[in-house]
Amino acid sequence: MVEQLVLTGIMLTLVGCLFGTRINPAWLFVSAIGTSYLTGLIDLENMLVNYANPSLITLVLLVLVSTAIEKTTLIQKLSQSLSKGSLVKSVTKLGLSTAFLSSFTNNTAVVASLITAIKDNPNHSPSKLLLPLSYTAILGGTITLIGTSTNLIVNGFAVDAGMAPLGFFDFTLVGIGALSVGLITILVMLKYLPDNGKSDQEVIPFYLEGKVQSGSKLIGRTVEENGLRDLKDLFLAEIIRGDERIYAVTPQQIIRQNDVLLFVGDIKSVPLLTRFDGLKVVHDNHQKDIEHLVEVVVSQSSKFIGKTVKEARFREQFHAAVIAIRRGHDRLQGGLGQVQLQAGDSLILAPGKNFYSLPNLKREFVYISGLDLQTHLAPKQSNIVLLSFAAVLGLSIFSVVPLVKGLLVLLIGLMLSGTIKLNEVKRRFPLELLVVVGSAIGLAKLMIGTGLAGQISSALFMVLGDFGPYGAFIAIFLMTVLFTELITNNAAAALSFPVAYSLAVGFNVDPLPFIMAVAFGASASFISPFGYQTNLMVYSAGNYRLKDYIVMGLPLSIIYSITVLTLIPLVFPF
Repeated sequence: MVEQLVLTGIMLTLVGCLFGTRINPAWLFVSAIGTSYLTGLIDLENMLVNYANPSLITLVLLVLVSTAIEKTTLIQKLSQSLSKGSLVKSVTKLGLSTAFLSSFTNNTAVVASLITAIKDNPNHSPSKLLLPLSYTAILGGTITLIGTSTNLIVNGFAVDAGMAPLGFFDFTLVGIGALSVGLITILVMLKYLPDNGKSDQEVIPFYLEGKVQSGSKLIGRTVEENGLRDLKDLFLAEIIRGDERIYAVTPQQIIRQNDVLLFVGDIKSVPLLTRFDGLKVVHDNHQKDIEHLVEVVVSQSSKFIGKTVKEARFREQFHAAVIAIRRGHDRLQGGLGQVQLQAGDSLILAPGKNFYSLPNLKREFVYISGLDLQTHLAPKQSNIVLLSFAAVLGLSIFSVVPLVKGLLVLLIGLMLSGTIKLNEVKRRFPLELLVVVGSAIGLAKLMIGTGLAGQISSALFMVLGDFGPYGAFIAIFLMTVLFTELITNNAAAALSFPVAYSLAVGFNVDPLPFIMAVAFGASASFISPFGYQTNLMVYSAGNYRLKDYIVMGLPLSIIYSITVLTLIPLVFPF
């Protein structure tokens, strides 16, 4: 009883922090399992063994091996074919190809590899392609055991709970059904996506900063007198004056020396600001040539995520000054130096002459205008990589060689051949994923072992008992979908699995359909740009608004849910 109370406190704190704070989930999960160890709920050996779970190790190896797959000609050829044909034809090709690639490799890597090709597409607006790219990558990930991290994680939970391991194609029938109706829904809804690339009226809301220098003619005059109210496609949103921030800038506001003027609007209007005497546009101590601006999109593997531009020492690191930041259509606040960078942020840089020769560009950015970040393998080497990966999967599917062993041998071979460099392994190693999943497996074991999950399921049984197993199955799925949209897919799976398993035991039915409800529910992130990494990656790149995700994602989420809830009981009877 005492153990249940302590674990309840730990889990409530974890859930509250996941929903109510912006603390990195990795810190929250490792703190939760660490507290469990310190309070005696789990010993050190049993805590550490969770980080060596076979499904988790398989996931880590897949992420690392996908580094080589990204370099193959397969994705390069796909990129070249995207612009051919009508929009519907292009989205169909893009969707099916992305789904296929995502079912066998890391879907985040697939999206990252295609962003540049889509942004440079001459025939179709990127905003018509990028969100379908993200959605079909998510749908494709549901088709196989290795298609998405959540499937492997749920498999790890199931094995630790005493169930038989899930098969490679156990997800396939339901996954293909979900992909089919999902792609049809996307094609029908295409007309509701914004055409940001073609509309001259669309103002891209970049966030720019200018500082009033000493001796400027702007000093002592009002905003209106200085002509700062009638700028084309630019809006003076804030003034920072020392520690004071002036939000509602009136035409009568007097400009003073060292005022920082914050503008929101079209990056193309930056040259207008340079015409104002004594207004320094570039955010840095070095003036740059603003006629040769570069747009970059922050990578999910960037070491600067969570840091401000100032903390990242951006100029020293990249020989470039940040002059504008865009995060979808979000209104950012404070000076540029105080904005915490997120994956998917678009930055406008004024680069120095050494910028393009820096070795860490590929790690920090998934897109740089006018520059192909991807290193491509020669056709022969590319074919060897693809055939080797297919062989490893084939040997695993036919139970000849375990997948984890085959991937380990393949990774060693790729490193020895020079296809993957040691620094790439260091850069791509999914440490946060390892921490979250390893900790979550330990917490799930504790919830089941201490009886806490059983207590929760008993309470739910009292509410859902009249609806039978199918009603409880729907409730678990919807709960997981809600968690996925509000926190992350992996955290959603970790929180839902123990309850789902215990509910199935309480109803005395096969747990497999409940486990599948968690797996497919954890992949159902369509309504928010923040619930899934690929959604966040295309957020700024496609110049989307939050409403674009809702307009496209809500119908897709509903249809996906109906399809999954119909197919799972048919394929996996209670």
